[in-house]
Amino acid sequence: MPGSKARSPSAEAIILAGGAGERMGGDKQYLPLAGRPMVERTVEAFASSGLFSKIILALGPENLARYGAGWAAAGVKTVAAGTTRTGSLKNAFALVSPGAGLVAVHDGARPFAGAALIRACLERAAEAGAAVPAVPLKDTVKTVSADGKFFERTPPRAGLMAVQTPQCYKRSVLADIVAAAADKDYSDESQVLEGLGIRAAVVLSDYRNIKVTTPEDLVIAEAFMKDEKTTSTRIKIPVARAGFGYDIHRMVEGRPLILGGVKIEHAKGLLGHSDGDVVLHSICDALLGSISAGEIGVYFPPTDLTIMGISSAEIAAKTIEILASKKARIVNIDATILAEEPKLKPHYEAIRDSVARIFKLDKGDVSIKAKSREGLGDIGHGEAMVCYAVVSVIK
Repeated sequence: MPGSKARSPSAEAIILAGGAGERMGGDKQYLPLAGRPMVERTVEAFASSGLFSKIILALGPENLARYGAGWAAAGVKTVAAGTTRTGSLKNAFALVSPGAGLVAVHDGARPFAGAALIRACLERAAEAGAAVPAVPLKDTVKTVSADGKFFERTPPRAGLMAVQTPQCYKRSVLADIVAAAADKDYSDESQVLEGLGIRAAVVLSDYRNIKVTTPEDLVIAEAFMKDEKTTSTRIKIPVARAGFGYDIHRMVEGRPLILGGVKIEHAKGLLGHSDGDVVLHSICDALLGSISAGEIGVYFPPTDLTIMGISSAEIAAKTIEILASKKARIVNIDATILAEEPKLKPHYEAIRDSVARIFKLDKGDVSIKAKSREGLGDIGHGEAMVCYAVVSVIK
């Protein structure tokens, strides 16, 4: 952050996105907001600000397993959320660098924090030790009786504000908060400051910086997104995607049998416009499907006589080129061949080596296996061969 007071000392961000979202009927952090997961937009606001050397995202166990690889590819550190907000903060704080000067703590379901607000909170925290964004209350507030049946009094509204995030702290102050919180849960970290005798500086925020907690909030957030002018300039966080592919070819005499780019000695080979490599064809279709780019017949139509007999390695090279144009990276490949003959187990390792080389992967990221049809159908009679493929990519 050249020219910013908050850049020295360095700043890191914690985004808490482990809540269950009972009021939303599901995991609110991954609810779609204008077509993309809400937490992705929240992280983008911090990543694109240029104010942080590290972003730490606390996710529930299911989301961590499902999306952790995608966040890692985007350079975002992830950690398992705790059973409470304070527990999630403790887990995330353990990843904060010892040398970090400032730490921002933000709600994953609060996607509209702008760079100017974030910067202001960091700068005030650098001066005061702690800074909290807030907005004046617009409604009259009343206290109610213990049984919730009667209003008791009306506090002066002028002395009340609605607190938001990001709440920013010197690292040492946040360390004291984490230690003082013990096993208790708090709705936000600044509550603990009062017991520590530390006053947080007020940073005037705006009413757009809402936390999406109810279905009505989501409607409001969608309305805000219609006016969003900076979405196209923000950093898109890569996510994991899956693809499925299938191919079948007849087995005939007089054709070479090529599987995964490996020539296997056998009396029959696979009939096709190309070399008939069902393994590479199914993998390529799965990869194209993972990025919604069609299938290999779109790029290599069987009506094109100029590519008769083309090597499937060339089809794979084109597929890799298409993935690169979409900024997609292959994570792993899993292929299952259905064939009655020949026995393919002796060829597993050679095919894995070849597929890994063709798709520029480590061999450990490629799985090849085969099954028979126990003499049933065309495959069982040795008249056809099938391959199924499942792939995962980061895009």
